[in-house]
Amino acid sequence: MAEVRDERPLGGRMEAGGPSNSQELPPLPRSPPPLPSPLSPAAPEIPDLPQPEPSEAYARQLLLEEWGPLGKGLELPERLTWKLLLLRRPLYRNLLRAPNPEGINIYEPAPPTGPTQRPLETLGNFRGWNIRTEMLQKDLSWTVKQQCVDLLAEGLWEELLDDEQPDITVMDWFEDSRLDMCVYELHVWLLAADRRTVIAQHHVAPRTSGRGPPGRWVQVAHVFRHYGSGVRFIHFLHKTKNRMVPGGLKRTRVTDSSVSVQLRE
Repeated sequence: MAEVRDERPLGGRMEAGGPSNSQELPPLPRSPPPLPSPLSPAAPEIPDLPQPEPSEAYARQLLLEEWGPLGKGLELPERLTWKLLLLRRPLYRNLLRAPNPEGINIYEPAPPTGPTQRPLETLGNFRGWNIRTEMLQKDLSWTVKQQCVDLLAEGLWEELLDDEQPDITVMDWFEDSRLDMCVYELHVWLLAADRRTVIAQHHVAPRTSGRGPPGRWVQVAHVFRHYGSGVRFIHFLHKTKNRMVPGGLKRTRVTDSSVSVQLRE
């Protein structure tokens, strides 16, 4: 199995269209917290499928036109067919459930909101997320949301992951809420089949510049490459800062979270 690598960036801030600034990160989590077993993936909607159902050969042709050629000698395992892959489409799609649970548009400033006493789960569709609160000093707390992606259940297969080692891209957008100096953290682990062995990991705690109007969206992204064989799960966790004020809790919002797998050019 490949040596575990910490892919924590030296620069802390990652913004759309902006450079990274050096900063000190919090202690590195050694391993992801335990989660319930991943749910079986829901098949994505597939528009414009030919009728009747495509043949195996035609499904292969469609996918290879979309994906490009796979490695020489790379064959599908017996449990998979090209028709099933056409249904699952495990490459080039977001593998997270409910990536935008509050329905917020990143192309507009975060809509204004006052303090609330309602639980986060009542403010949108958080299906698939495991949510907890981490209390801090004084009036601050973290909302911790996480989910674990089962790559084989999503339609990928061992030989593709181990021999091709396709890129794994994680991306997120958080609100520059100004509730604290650091209002967001991202932690991602690539895990082996036992869901405990860490093969690669990435951690970042960006700080925004404090310039410009509050409420703008800040992008955080990372691409895992050449991570080694044995990756079967992706554990995605982000933390957003809250502050207790008169009337309830003011939250830092996050949206358009994504985990996707792409073949390298």
